[in-house]
Amino acid sequence: MKYKNFYLLSLLTVVLVSVYPIYMGVVTLNNYLRNGSIDVADYQKYIIPYTPICIALIVSVAIMPLIFKLFKRYTLPVVSFLGIALFVTSEFGFEQIKVLEGYVEMPLEAWQLSLCMATPEVLRSLGDPIYAANNPAFKIHFYIIAMVIILAVLNVIYGFSKMLREQDFGKKRPLIAQAVSVALFIGLCILACFTSFYRNGTINISPLSALLMSIFFIVFGITVGIYCGSIFYGKSKLLSKIIPSITASLTTLIMYIGELELMDGVLFKYGKGFFFEPLGTIPFSAADIAIILFSGVITYIVIQLLNKAKID
Repeated sequence: MKYKNFYLLSLLTVVLVSVYPIYMGVVTLNNYLRNGSIDVADYQKYIIPYTPICIALIVSVAIMPLIFKLFKRYTLPVVSFLGIALFVTSEFGFEQIKVLEGYVEMPLEAWQLSLCMATPEVLRSLGDPIYAANNPAFKIHFYIIAMVIILAVLNVIYGFSKMLREQDFGKKRPLIAQAVSVALFIGLCILACFTSFYRNGTINISPLSALLMSIFFIVFGITVGIYCGSIFYGKSKLLSKIIPSITASLTTLIMYIGELELMDGVLFKYGKGFFFEPLGTIPFSAADIAIILFSGVITYIVIQLLNKAKID
């Protein structure tokens, strides 16, 4: 496939995938500009962070060829910085929107928090969303998730574009691995939006919910780890394998810390028994620690296989 064909197909794919989030953002902004606030009935769920993510990706991918002409070898860091800057700017703008129900007005970000904390089962039982005090900790999840998606997608599109442009296929395998990991992660994010992973509104969650949450945390860490691994692919063992694996586990740990802040120092329990109980004075269970380490271990194995395939 020629470079131009791949680039145009990538841009078209990003635009098509972004149609609904962009539509939600346009509807929300239109209502806000007309009325000065958004009625709860008109609020489009999850416009943050997904509408800002789509804005960042569409603009970044659209001008990527121009950035390549101007910055050559520094294209990836420049376009990545641009993508993050666009996301932060548009995200901050959307967060200023007010959501109104009756005489109660709250920032859109606080409304989004209430939707994150209220699982589908809780919403069905109460009939209305839970109004939670605005806890900025939930942004840790949204911001990190958004930035990982932006960086990984731009890495894939730039990497394949550069590969086709220069006819150098040395990084094909890590780029494929990155594409698979970020596609799976985005799929899990969408599933979480519609199901909240079937949490039941209590700390003790079902086996299905525990499985989905575990997979989410692990895939999240692996996506970041493979991102680092693709950047340092073919370098020393420290750069290409160990650092990406450590980064994967640290990323998963950061998400756990965000969860702790959001939930006042407690975590969901994935089951019953010692393995799922907090270890002494620390809030993490053996299961949580295993998930954190597992993301790093799988990242190491994947990168090891990628490097072995290169040698073979």
